[in-house]
Amino acid sequence: MIRLFLILLFWGFGGTVWAQHDPIVMRVNGKEVPRSEFEYFYNKSNPSGEAGSRQLDVYANRFADIKLKIAAAETAGLDTFRLFLEEQNTYRRRLAKNYLMDKKAVEHAAQSYYDKMKSARYAGSVRIKHIFTYLPQNITKRALHEAEVRMDSIYNALVRRAANADFFDACVERFSDEKKALWKSRLQMPVELEEVVFGLQVGEISRPFFTPEGIHIVKVLERRELPSFEEVKDEITRRHNRRHEVNEGTRALVEKLKKEYRYVPNKAGVHELLTKGNTGRVLFTLNGKKYDGNSFARFAAAYPAGVRRQLEGFIAKTVLDYEDGRLEEKYPEFRTLMQAHRDSVLLVEVVNREIEQGLTDEAELKAYFETHRSDYYWDEPRYKGIVLHGTTKRVVKQARKFLKQTPEAEWMDAIRLTFNAGGSPQIQAEQGVFAPGDNGYVDKLVFKIGRTAVAPILSFPFTAVQGSKRKGPDCWTEVREPLTAAYRQELERRWMTRLRATGKVEIDQEVLKTVNNH
Repeated sequence: MIRLFLILLFWGFGGTVWAQHDPIVMRVNGKEVPRSEFEYFYNKSNPSGEAGSRQLDVYANRFADIKLKIAAAETAGLDTFRLFLEEQNTYRRRLAKNYLMDKKAVEHAAQSYYDKMKSARYAGSVRIKHIFTYLPQNITKRALHEAEVRMDSIYNALVRRAANADFFDACVERFSDEKKALWKSRLQMPVELEEVVFGLQVGEISRPFFTPEGIHIVKVLERRELPSFEEVKDEITRRHNRRHEVNEGTRALVEKLKKEYRYVPNKAGVHELLTKGNTGRVLFTLNGKKYDGNSFARFAAAYPAGVRRQLEGFIAKTVLDYEDGRLEEKYPEFRTLMQAHRDSVLLVEVVNREIEQGLTDEAELKAYFETHRSDYYWDEPRYKGIVLHGTTKRVVKQARKFLKQTPEAEWMDAIRLTFNAGGSPQIQAEQGVFAPGDNGYVDKLVFKIGRTAVAPILSFPFTAVQGSKRKGPDCWTEVREPLTAAYRQELERRWMTRLRATGKVEIDQEVLKTVNNH
């Protein structure tokens, strides 16, 4: 299933994604597939670059098979399931974030932040140890006061014994909720901790201070240089976005989109809103569409802030929502990724329904094994049985005799309960299917091979075997993994036979010849 997802991830989709002169290379159940879509699939699925009409035919039919499976998923209504739609919406929101901001502005802001970090007196990262007391959100005033008094006492003791380097470590072990030394950078700690830590010299100890987590006394142990911008760019951007509701990239994009979509404010409506706090007038138009005070009121109800800030947020959200609704039309690569995700999820679901579920039916697997038993014969016979190592010849002989009357599946339990139940075990056993070379004792006693003698086990020096040679497995469970793989291929073959029989695939050979040659 992972392989199917990766194949689909690199497809190009949708006839209008590509250039105007994009002839139809095939029709699958009446749906047209442009040359560019197949061409992209072909190039990604054929990394060796092998060419030729035969190679093209193979990939064209493989591509058509996948399209038939997706059509089957749609016929089954899998594209209407709630979980599928939620998955699509989640993926779209995540993908759209990259398109709803000005990437150059984002990188510029990150670079500026990085330059500020680099020029600061204490850049890079620090290794710290701290005496830390966690304070819950619902802490009482009395408990808070007691924590402050305790930390002040610890700090005063540290000041008095500053010459004793080991005293701080002793206090950490005794009083801190965090014992380990930690490497931290400006990208990895609360602002309150960041401000204190980067104001300390190596070896210096801070006064007690608060963060959202609790109360701290910090000692800086080491410093490291700041990593390169490329190494920390993404983390700077993520951190900055968490701290600011609207980042520079979003703000810059909104301003660009205002021009692109002909944003026109209505001064009278805006003035009335800002002076009275509400209005029924039009506030602005976007691409000719009017947005009034009633729409603003619905937005403001869920966005507690001052009216001016609410208006700024409403304008930004309206512009971004309008852009969000046009992403598929405006950005071919966005539409490609959305279509790829949609079809990959559908393909996984329909394959699971048609094939994977059949692999859980043990009766079907057993029946398939019985009709294909000869496919699983080994190249040379193997020994199926048990190797018995005993404390005496008599014990080994008794064990062999006992096992002859016991089902194979119960042999190991029978040995444990009959011969090893006391304080001193009498038998050490190994049960399984042994090929030549797997077990020295089986090689010597069964296959009669092996140039060197097999040393007896010190505490169990007498060895015998019980079992027989087999040319193949007795039960399908012995070859579950290869059998399941083969049965999966068989189910796939049967399914594709049905899809081909009921579906319709038309490949334009003349257009196919022009793939990568136009």
